[in-house]
Amino acid sequence: MNDQAQQLPQGSPVTPAAPRPIDPSAERGWGTITHVVPLVATVASVGTLGFVGSLVIYLLYKDRGPFVRANAANSLNIQITTGIVLLLSFPLMLMLVGFLTYPLALVYAVVMHVIGAIKANNGEWWNPPLTPRFVR
Repeated sequence: MNDQAQQLPQGSPVTPAAPRPIDPSAERGWGTITHVVPLVATVASVGTLGFVGSLVIYLLYKDRGPFVRANAANSLNIQITTGIVLLLSFPLMLMLVGFLTYPLALVYAVVMHVIGAIKANNGEWWNPPLTPRFVR
């Protein structure tokens, strides 16, 4: 038996260690990545996989620093808003309006992620316009 196992009383719960904070320059890098990954996924999948990139980065890095958390939340909020508009576009295609709203939602997501990536790379705090804050 190792020393750690001998020190813990039997049946006591083991709590996971808190994630280590990252330094400010790495935070800026990850803040940028929180927008670039969903941007690439959105473009590559025509709007369907950007949400996955935002969610994974948010879950992995939300506790590593406030700047990364804010950018990951912004990225996820952009993707949630885009996803809602994309889902609403399908029934609207029956009235031909959806053929306009679907590409507009994709353009919105691309523009917001590009602006977010530039702002994060510069170390600027930013909240995307026209985006409800579902995740904080």
